[in-house]
Amino acid sequence: MRLRVLAALAFLMAPLGGANAQEAAPLLHSHWSFDGIFGTYDKASAQRGFQIYSQICSACHSMNYMAYRNLAGIGLSPAQIKAVAAAVTVPGGLDDQGKETERPGRPSDTFKAPFPNDKAAEAAMGGALPPDQSLLVAARDGGPNYIYSLMQGYVDPPAGVQVPVGHYYNKYFPGHMIAMPPPLTDNAVTYADGTKATLAQEAHDVATFLTYTSYPQLDEQHSLGVRVLLFLIFMTIVTYIAKRRVWADVH
Repeated sequence: MRLRVLAALAFLMAPLGGANAQEAAPLLHSHWSFDGIFGTYDKASAQRGFQIYSQICSACHSMNYMAYRNLAGIGLSPAQIKAVAAAVTVPGGLDDQGKETERPGRPSDTFKAPFPNDKAAEAAMGGALPPDQSLLVAARDGGPNYIYSLMQGYVDPPAGVQVPVGHYYNKYFPGHMIAMPPPLTDNAVTYADGTKATLAQEAHDVATFLTYTSYPQLDEQHSLGVRVLLFLIFMTIVTYIAKRRVWADVH
């Protein structure tokens, strides 16, 4: 599996032109717990999505704008976050002899990237640079529904459609020809919480986690919005009552 994942390129790469370029199919839509002003992240789903990122996506994709401490927002405890960070090694600076050192990760560190730099990533990926996934959902039309659809969109091409070598047919990808092999399948992971790992479930969970990395303050913003709405409703009622009393004797 890891070799298959390491061969993957980008979630999104420029679609190929030519006769095979076609409009993508309408996106699938899932129920998202974070939709609407009262929405909040499903932390269990986001944690499963983080498991998918850790075991599959992180082999190729960085998350340069996410620190391990940000995992508190999906419900990980300080001890869990410390353990996740400590499981990787990061540059530790120079020692007394001027040699580069490494140390266990800390909660304050950003996620460890799969490659030391962009040039190394391009060399490993056949010239393509896998996009950083920190803000992927915010950057793509369709947001989480796009990721949810793309992960389930790998199908056999229609009759007469030629797929270039090194590419795959995905009905939700613009132009349909994508260089990334299918990263998810049924049972691609064994969920720590025992949830059945169908392709649809995996797609939903990783889309939830990637939405969190794009919008980590969403829960707080929704909570603030609800409080503001309730305050405005309260002030409207108070103002209406005050108006009735002030103008009660005016005919």
